[in-house]
Amino acid sequence: MLVLHLFSRYMVFYWERFLRLKGQMKKVNPMKSNQITPWQKEQYEALLLVRRSLETNHFNRLDPLQSSIAEYIDYRRQIDAFLNRHFSRICTEACYTTAKSACCGKDGILIFLAEVIINAVISDTPSLQRLENGIGQPNTGSKCDFLGRMGCRWQLRPLVCALFLCNEAEKMVFGDATELENEWERLKKKAKRFNWPDRPVLFDSIEKIYITNGYDSPLMYCHKSPGLLRLKKKGSLK
Repeated sequence: MLVLHLFSRYMVFYWERFLRLKGQMKKVNPMKSNQITPWQKEQYEALLLVRRSLETNHFNRLDPLQSSIAEYIDYRRQIDAFLNRHFSRICTEACYTTAKSACCGKDGILIFLAEVIINAVISDTPSLQRLENGIGQPNTGSKCDFLGRMGCRWQLRPLVCALFLCNEAEKMVFGDATELENEWERLKKKAKRFNWPDRPVLFDSIEKIYITNGYDSPLMYCHKSPGLLRLKKKGSLK
């Protein structure tokens, strides 16, 4: 009888523990909240997809693209160097220290899956977890879900963000400095080498590898955007 009694208590203990854990799992699933926007859901699921591929070593499939990825990261360094040289003080004073962050609007960022993947490649686990936590929180404000207390949670922020400058900042920096403005325009145009699939480009190639391995995401714009698909067709790309 004693053995049966202990066994019963044991089973009750583990059943209660299972129910508690099940309840916790429900609580921490951020996509169940009606405050999560469709854009947030897309970003959250894309990040989980990429993290899952990291855990299953599918990043190894990107090895043939290492030189192209390195070229892209170098391009991003060129953008950052230009912005740090000419815009850092102005943007810091106008937006960062005041917490205005006018350029970081909510749910208005178009991000390719390839960008999520490249950012994951260069990020450590805590950085990716902070990013996941940030996206998974209901956002009732007007600011971007990626924006944390220390700035953008991305290690290599989305390209559309890196290339955005408000009109006021441009006027203050460029003014009559035509050469400087032309340099910036050249940097912006260079982005098409990576994300404009009228020829073989990095973002399209990364998407192909993930599709071949059974992954799917609405962020695969090179394979889902009607406009980019028409562009590929004109360039005879599939």
